[in-house]
Amino acid sequence: MAPMAAATPNTFLLRNPLRPSPKPLALRPNPRFSVSCTAVTSAPSTSPAAHAATPGDRGVFNFAAGPATLPEPVLLKAQAELYNYRGSGMSIMEMSHRGKEFDSVIKKAESDLRLLLSIPDDFAVLFLQGGATTQFAAVPLNLCSSTSDPADYLVTGSWGDKAFKEAQKFCKPNLIWSGKSEKYTKIPSFDEIPQNPDAKYIHICANETIHGVEFKDYPTPANKNSILVADMSSNFCSKPVDVSKFGVIYAGAQKNVGPSGVTIVIVRRDLIGSAQEITPVMLDYKTHADSASLYNTPPCFAIYMCGLVFEHLLEQGGLVEIEKKNAKKAGILYDTIDGSGGFYVCPVEKSVRSLMNIPFTLQKSELEKKFIEEASKEGMVQLKGHRSVGGMRASIYNAMPLAGVEKLVAFMKDFQARHP
Repeated sequence: MAPMAAATPNTFLLRNPLRPSPKPLALRPNPRFSVSCTAVTSAPSTSPAAHAATPGDRGVFNFAAGPATLPEPVLLKAQAELYNYRGSGMSIMEMSHRGKEFDSVIKKAESDLRLLLSIPDDFAVLFLQGGATTQFAAVPLNLCSSTSDPADYLVTGSWGDKAFKEAQKFCKPNLIWSGKSEKYTKIPSFDEIPQNPDAKYIHICANETIHGVEFKDYPTPANKNSILVADMSSNFCSKPVDVSKFGVIYAGAQKNVGPSGVTIVIVRRDLIGSAQEITPVMLDYKTHADSASLYNTPPCFAIYMCGLVFEHLLEQGGLVEIEKKNAKKAGILYDTIDGSGGFYVCPVEKSVRSLMNIPFTLQKSELEKKFIEEASKEGMVQLKGHRSVGGMRASIYNAMPLAGVEKLVAFMKDFQARHP
């Protein structure tokens, strides 16, 4: 038998598992079986640039409601920085959240967001976890001194309804209006809504992702000591907002400003520090305001991605310009629906139609499955409506390019022509 070759990364070192020996075991021929070893050589390594995506080569337009499409320049920048973040020798996903590199990431993300929304200094910006759904509990826990405190809820869709139901555990919520009986297709005049003059706050969902209903203006609390609270998850940073009109704004990032995993809370500072005694430490705004969102390990990569998105929005001219682009995209799609002679139908009242989430159905409902399948084959994915309402839904957030909407509109017109 030929002598064994010296050990290399592609050879096996055999040891007796039952009787360790200080000397290597000699390998004797065994007539019952034979062992052959084949060296496996790894493919030569290449630089990250060799695998970098080129703009526009992904082949689909993603109309998902969330997690949703992200800006192409943001994804490409994150790709380039992923392996070795700006010469640090670490990925952003590996570094300490208390290190100088991430400290600069989170501070710049907050600074850019403040610039985008013109956030006053008397508001804190918190980068949290748990999604907007966790804020359904955090809001009453932080704003009500006891479970007997009243709060008003104006419900225009499924998410507002969920917030109202969750609040029942932590305060005395009053349902001042609900659009459920009309399948969430409108928002009433604020003068018609009987508010509780003792309410600690009035809660709204600024844009209902499922039903496509969006506030174009905001109610003023009847109680001068009350505040307005808004879930802005699906239209956050899609247009300018006067933050000073609110006490609390919260938003899951995964629709307009980043990947899933981070929830942004903008809260007036004088509202921090009076949470109910039963409030878990992680739901107390003071916990996070006092520690600059670093009480525990935050969702570092998601915050980094949000920071890149904020930079990208500023580079485009800020939210005034972003709103113009969003209005143009939505206008093209709504015009196609309304001009189809009833072939396509959007049930939402025109005055409150969302610029972000556009639900529609086909007059011939039996064609809806075919519409979704054919659209997917043409590179337009995630157009199926929410399971609770059916039909179709096109979510056209900030990062959806005009070309994506134009392609969808062309497909819709062709589909109608083929199914008279």
